[in-house]
Amino acid sequence: MTTSNLVLIPGAGGVGRTVFDKLRSQDVPVRFMVRREDERAAELRALGAEVVIGDLTWPETVAAALQGVTRMYFAMRVSPDHLLAATVVASVAREYGKLDALVDLSQMTVSQMTATSTEESHQQRLHWLAEQVLNWSGLPVVHIRPTAFLDTPLFTTMAARSIQENGTIALPFGTGRTSPIAVDDVARVLATVLRDPAPHIGRVYELTGPRSVDMTELATEFSRALGRPVTYVDMPPERWEAQLPKLGMPPHLEQHVATMAQLHRDNRYDRTTDGVERVTGIPPQSIEAFVAARKDFYLG
Repeated sequence: MTTSNLVLIPGAGGVGRTVFDKLRSQDVPVRFMVRREDERAAELRALGAEVVIGDLTWPETVAAALQGVTRMYFAMRVSPDHLLAATVVASVAREYGKLDALVDLSQMTVSQMTATSTEESHQQRLHWLAEQVLNWSGLPVVHIRPTAFLDTPLFTTMAARSIQENGTIALPFGTGRTSPIAVDDVARVLATVLRDPAPHIGRVYELTGPRSVDMTELATEFSRALGRPVTYVDMPPERWEAQLPKLGMPPHLEQHVATMAQLHRDNRYDRTTDGVERVTGIPPQSIEAFVAARKDFYLG
C-alpha cells in the first residue's frame, strides 16, 4: 500500500473504529492518532493501522500526525474542547497539511440552528461553531450530520435494562418522533467519502434512519425484533434527568443528553433524509433490523 491516500483518524474507538474496519477491507491505509498507548492501540497496529500518540488540542502533535496524510476524519467524543480541537486542526492543516479532504462528523441539529439560537445543548452549539471555523478555513471540507445514534445508551443499555426488567422502554420523549441511525450506516458514508472525496468536497450530508417514528412505534419495532411485547413508558423529565448523574456522566455530557430529550419532546428529531443511500447506494437499516441483530444483548 502507498501513502498517497493515507487517512488520519483521531481516537481508537467510536465511529472512527468502524470507519477503519470499512477502509481496511478496501486496502485504504489508516493512521490513528490516540492519546495513550494501551490495548486498543496495540490491537489497531495488529490489524495493520499505523498508530501515533497525540491530542486534537495539541497543535504540535496534530502537525506531526498530519505528515504524509491526504485525508482526515475529524471527530471527538462529546467534549467541551470540541471547538478548540476544530480550531487547532483547521489552523495546523492550513499551515502544515496537504489535505485533499477534511471530513467532519457533526450533528444534524446544526441544520436547525442559527447564530443566536439558544434551545440546543452546549455540545450542539460547539458543533455549529466548529462548522463555521472549518468552512472559514478554506480547507476542502465535507460535513456529515447524523441524527441521534441507535447505538447511543438511550436505545441500547438503558433500553435493554428496562426491557429485561419489565418489558418497557422508558424515556421522556413524549409524543415526539425520531429517526435514529446506526453507527454502521454513518461509518459507511464516512468511509465512502474518505475513499474518494473529490465528488463530495463542499457538501453537507444529513443522515437519518429510513423512517421517523414516535416512541410507541419504536417500541413496536423492538417487539417484532425481539419476539416479545415491548411498550413505551413516557417518563417525567425531572425523574429521568435525576438518573443521569448515577450513570457517571460528566456535567457537559449530562446537559447534552438532557437537552436531546427536550428536543425530542419538542419534535425536533422528526425528520428523514436519503443521505445514506445517496452516498453509498444502500439504504440505512431499520430499527427492527438493528435490534434483531443484537437480540441476545437486549434480552440478556
